Amino acid sequence: METFKNDVDSGLSSNPKSLSSKYFYDKKGDALFAEIMNLPEYYLTRCELDIFQNKTGELIEAFGVNSETYFELIELGAGDGTKTKELLRALAAQNYSFDYFPIDISSNVLEVLEKDLMKELPTVSVQTKQGDYFDVLASLKTSNKPKVILFLGSNIGNMNDDLAADFLHNLGANLSSGDKLLLGVDIIKPQEIVLPAYDDSKGVTAKFNLNLLERINNELGANFDLDNFQHQAEYNQDEGIAKSFIVSTEEQIVSIEATGKSYHFGKGEKIHTEISRKYNDELIEKITANSQFMQHQKIVDSKSYFADYILIRD
Repeated sequence: METFKNDVDSGLSSNPKSLSSKYFYDKKGDALFAEIMNLPEYYLTRCELDIFQNKTGELIEAFGVNSETYFELIELGAGDGTKTKELLRALAAQNYSFDYFPIDISSNVLEVLEKDLMKELPTVSVQTKQGDYFDVLASLKTSNKPKVILFLGSNIGNMNDDLAADFLHNLGANLSSGDKLLLGVDIIKPQEIVLPAYDDSKGVTAKFNLNLLERINNELGANFDLDNFQHQAEYNQDEGIAKSFIVSTEEQIVSIEATGKSYHFGKGEKIHTEISRKYNDELIEKITANSQFMQHQKIVDSKSYFADYILIRD
């Protein structure tokens, strides 16, 4: 709660204003994002699921594991596990020896996932880990067992390129030589395909974005009037980055009890909440340059909208 309060205060006191996308995911936010993933405009989940359903053998082969050797399958930001279940099902059917470690900041998401897996894939060993990725990875590092890390859904795209490079460097530092990383990324595409994924016709993404203000109201005692704010998405194909904002529709002042401060918003003033970076091979090389990861294989969906890069820790 203290970190949340400080981050909100810092973000709303800065110019331009910002709020971290990591705070989207309370219980309501989890449910709204699950709804987003099923929207017709949100192609990302379907495209990566296409890979996991139809190129499962290629993925397993790229991991370089065999059924006789135990390994740890670790997923960063596991979510509802829709895609990963396809992989788990194939690994279990072929009698691979592994434990599945889903890591997520949301304990609610992990509880739901664990129950689902117990029902759908009872033979798979599941060990949920709630918390920060690197804290959990540091605790797992002592096992010295081969590891395959999953970082799906183009979650890396929620970071700018410098942060993504730092993230991959830190990830590499928590792994051993020969460990693998499956990095799922959205490929740069035209605006007419990308923008609706972040501004759907039903307004679910708008609710998801604005729920961040509701969370601040509920947890930090703020008085945001959600009717005075709206969601706005932008995408520049040349830049290759989609951006999400919460925009104040009028001049107003919002107070937050937890910080003891009030914050002024001009009419049309934006709060930047999220970026969604899109990639090509050149950008992947850029963010992995100082990471100790080498590119091993690239697997794309049937539309070539999305790519799963398999990287090896040298």
